[in-house]
Amino acid sequence: MNLTRQTAYSDPGAYAHLFDDLPTDPRELTAVVRNVITHYRDPHVTLPAAHVQDVNHRWIDRLLATDQSRHAAPLDRPRAADARVGGCCRDFSLLAVAALRHRGVPARVRIGFADYFFVPGWHHDHVVADYWDGDRWVLADPQIGPGDWPFDPDDMPRPESAGAPFATAAAVWTAYRRGEVDADTYGVDPSMPLRGEWFIRDYVLGELAARQGDEVLLWDVWGDMSDDVDPARAALADEIAALLLAAEAGDAAADAELAERYRADDRLNPRGRVTCLSPVGEPFVVDLATRVTSPAPARAAH
Repeated sequence: MNLTRQTAYSDPGAYAHLFDDLPTDPRELTAVVRNVITHYRDPHVTLPAAHVQDVNHRWIDRLLATDQSRHAAPLDRPRAADARVGGCCRDFSLLAVAALRHRGVPARVRIGFADYFFVPGWHHDHVVADYWDGDRWVLADPQIGPGDWPFDPDDMPRPESAGAPFATAAAVWTAYRRGEVDADTYGVDPSMPLRGEWFIRDYVLGELAARQGDEVLLWDVWGDMSDDVDPARAALADEIAALLLAAEAGDAAADAELAERYRADDRLNPRGRVTCLSPVGEPFVVDLATRVTSPAPARAAH
């Protein structure tokens, strides 16, 4: 995958001109991203009820369309926190990636878990941005910005180790299978059942999809995703996680195998259709090509 090219999800479409005058310094760029998006679960901001469906903006052009319908102003012009687009970590990171790709900078989202939010010992599901600065890959968390963090949010430690503040889903799954981590400390929130072995496993498939250019929502499900992890599903996750880690280490053969398996295997590829288990409404099915939605079957629960 050419990481300087927009995907169907990162493509700003008719709003590409909004990226033209954005800062070239990635640190300044992430500040602009935080000016456009407010996390939908931000405890300090109450978003209007009319904005509740913002979190289901799967495509960056729709996110930008929503922003412009409310502001009709350059992206760096200040917006009130409660007037921004409601989104999640994936949206902060994908917007940053889209702006970087617009300038020809190789960039991608990384899917995994972060240990630096809210609850000590808990690893929240999270998405960050990764870009090539001409010399090396730089990991950044566009959601959080400067603050009292034990690391630089705009140049974080590399994520391939489960001991890093952010670890990829593949690294966490591998560490779990080795008995090195407690799966029940990985998930959305300690108060929710969205956690544990099955959750990490599904995120391995999400990491694979994003690597292949399908940067879907964190609550989209497809293929072999399930809240049941039987030996066959676990074995598949073992194989994909190992290939993901090898590819990140520079193994071109592993990268090629991931691409081929994703192309050929219905368990891994959404095939243009996902079920969206939205956190703000009833589940629905999305045709990713036409963007048409329909009610989800009654079984759609995770």
